[in-house]
Amino acid sequence: MERTVIDMTGREVGVSLSPQRIVSLVPSQTELLYYLGLQDEVVGITKFCVHPEKWFREKKRVGGTKSLHLDVIKALRPDLILANKEENTQEQIDDLAKSFPVWVSDIQTVNDAMCMIRNVGVLTGTMSAAIELDRVLKAGYKMLGKGHQPKKVAYFIWHNPWMSVGGDTFISDMISRMGWVNVLKNEFRYPHLSIEDIAALDVDLVLLSSEPYPFKEQHIAEIKEALPNVDVKLVDGEMFSWYGSRMLDAIDYFKGLARELVG
Repeated sequence: MERTVIDMTGREVGVSLSPQRIVSLVPSQTELLYYLGLQDEVVGITKFCVHPEKWFREKKRVGGTKSLHLDVIKALRPDLILANKEENTQEQIDDLAKSFPVWVSDIQTVNDAMCMIRNVGVLTGTMSAAIELDRVLKAGYKMLGKGHQPKKVAYFIWHNPWMSVGGDTFISDMISRMGWVNVLKNEFRYPHLSIEDIAALDVDLVLLSSEPYPFKEQHIAEIKEALPNVDVKLVDGEMFSWYGSRMLDAIDYFKGLARELVG
């Protein structure tokens, strides 16, 4: 039997009541499926779905998030494909949607992520576990950012060109959940900055993400040369950008980061 659901982009999708062959095209959503206990149901993941490691080793890989091997996916005969508006390409999603149910998430805030978690629970028959995860996340994020002064933060995801995050991104909302302020919150998506732009920022703290660009110590030195009186730190990008069950680990990570940088 099949039911019609609405994905997070407003598309109608006809989905089996009990999907048995799920392909995930999004690393953070793959990890969520593992958390929800869908060991046997997930048959395909991307080459960037590195968590859990067991699935990365054992599950069929279907290419990169933006370079999917459509023939491999089609051969898996999925009865549910989980995708994301930003992480996957519209052209490839449209191609797959001609033959298979493709449910697309659209995540810009923590609340969006929690909505996605609940929806995936409904889609996969794991609603009880999804609701419990949602409850724990709501309680945990409600308590973040308490008891310390806000920091003015610039968060970078790429080098050459330097790329940061605007206010309409999940990362920016995660920063705000810590009680901090994204100094580029009035920008959109992923603004490019020159080193001169960076030197002109009114900022207390610069965070360099571990992904998608692997920042190193030399990049700290480059920022310090432009902003000699500002703290610069390498941080775990998964904690700021993975919008699934990884958000549980992020709660304690953010608390530790706040203690280290703020006291």
